[in-house]
Amino acid sequence: MEQYIQPFVEVCTCVFKDFVGTKITATCPYFSDKKVGNTWDISALISLSGQAQGVVAISMKQALALQLTGMLTGASHGALDEDTMDTLGEIVNIIAGRAKQVLENTFRLIISLPTIVLGAEHTVKWPMRRSKLLCIPFTIFEHESFVLSVAIQEIGV
Repeated sequence: MEQYIQPFVEVCTCVFKDFVGTKITATCPYFSDKKVGNTWDISALISLSGQAQGVVAISMKQALALQLTGMLTGASHGALDEDTMDTLGEIVNIIAGRAKQVLENTFRLIISLPTIVLGAEHTVKWPMRRSKLLCIPFTIFEHESFVLSVAIQEIGV
């Protein structure tokens, strides 16, 4: 799985630079226990299928999600609303779509529509039993952070 992670780091960095207009910095990736909850308020997930299966998710606290939504819509948002869910869904969609293009040299992939999970300290039920869940933390706006989580496994491996 580790060989597939660098494209996600590079793509995520480019998406935030091009789409959001801000710089992000990846910090030390780590493997997470799929059963453990987290401290995030919102996650946007995309499923991968085809010659590999997996999930790509972006997770963050409410304040950061609202700030990003405001930057992209030009309007202030006080709660996790439809615009916020659309914003995070579009960000994860672009990340997964661009990573899919990079990974096409290795295997064919199909990406799903985004799914949004809301709730303080929510838990995501990761579908693959054998694949590891790699979490890539990113720093944004000097003191805020979010995590890009990737679980991907080649079919037949």
